[in-house]
Amino acid sequence: MTLTFGVIGAGRIGQLHISYLQTHKDVKIKWISDLNCDKMEEWIAQAGIENKTKDHRDIINDPEVDAIIICSPTDTHVDIIKEASAQGKHIFCEKPISMSLEEAEEAVEAVKKSNIKLQMGFNRRFDKNFKQLHSILSEGELGQIQTLRITSRDPEPPPIEYIKRSGGLFMDMTIHDFDMARYLMQSEIVEVYASGDALVNPEIAEYDDIDTALITLKFENGSIAMIENCRRSVYGYDQRIEILGDNGAIDVGNEQSSTLNYHRVDGIRRDSPPYFFLERYSDAYKVEMNDFIDAILNDTDVLCSIEDGYKAQQIALKCQESLKTNQPQKL
Repeated sequence: MTLTFGVIGAGRIGQLHISYLQTHKDVKIKWISDLNCDKMEEWIAQAGIENKTKDHRDIINDPEVDAIIICSPTDTHVDIIKEASAQGKHIFCEKPISMSLEEAEEAVEAVKKSNIKLQMGFNRRFDKNFKQLHSILSEGELGQIQTLRITSRDPEPPPIEYIKRSGGLFMDMTIHDFDMARYLMQSEIVEVYASGDALVNPEIAEYDDIDTALITLKFENGSIAMIENCRRSVYGYDQRIEILGDNGAIDVGNEQSSTLNYHRVDGIRRDSPPYFFLERYSDAYKVEMNDFIDAILNDTDVLCSIEDGYKAQQIALKCQESLKTNQPQKL
C-alpha cells in the first residue's frame, strides 16, 4: 500500500522530513503548502512534488491524501490539527502543539473524536542511545531510580527575530527535555521549579525570555530530575544524560564522528560533538518518520502521542510560571 502525503510548511525541518519521505518505498508526496512556495519552485520541482499551494486546506480537502506533516508556525498547528482530524487525515506534528494550553486541549479532543494517528515530533525518543536506555529502565535493571540529569546546550543562540516568536526557552528548547524525562522515568511529573536568566545575550531578556536555565522536576514515583539548558556551547551541541539507581548508574555521552583520541605533547585532541541538532539527530528523524508510517500501515499506536505533546507543553508553561514567581509549581 502506498500512502499519499502532504507537507505543510517547507522551512528547514519541513525540507528535512521531505528528504526522508522521498526515500520511503510506501510513500508518495503529492502536495506541499507554504506561504513562500512561489519562491521555491525550483526546489519543489527537484523534489518531484506534484502540487504546491499557499493554502493548507487544499491538502486537507484532497481525498487522495492519507497523512499530513505539520511543520508550519506554532500558531497554525491547532487549526490544522482540527481540520485534518475532521477529514480523517493522519498527522505528524512538530512541537509544540500550541502556545496555549486551552488551544492544545481543543486539539487533543479533536484527535480523540477521530480515528486517526497523530504523532508528535519529539525526535529524541527515536535516538538509538536513548531508546536503549529506555529499554534498560523498562526492564528494571537499575532498580529504583533516584536521580536523572539532562544536559542540553545549543551551539549558539538563535537570532533575536526567532526569540521573539519562539514561545520562550522552555517551550522552544526545554520541551524536548521535558518529554525525554517523562519517557525515561515512565512516571508523571508532579512539581517543577525553574530558575534562569539571559546570561549569554542580555538582549534576550528584553523579550521576557532567558538563555540559561536550571529546572528541578519531582516525579510521582519519588524520583528527582535536573535539567540544565544553555543557548550557547562553544564546543558544539551538548546532549548528555545520566541516571542513578539502586543498582548503579548509566550515562549517555555526546556522539562524535570518531572515537579517535590524538595524544600529543601539547595535549589530547578528540572530535567535538556534532554542531547542532540536524547533525546529531539525523538518524532519529528517519526512525521517527518510519515509525509514523508503520503505525498507519499496521494500525499500531504511535510512540509519541498528542497526549505526550500536551503534557510536555503543560510542564513548559508551569516552568514559565515558576520562573516568574520564583516558586515551585505543582502539576
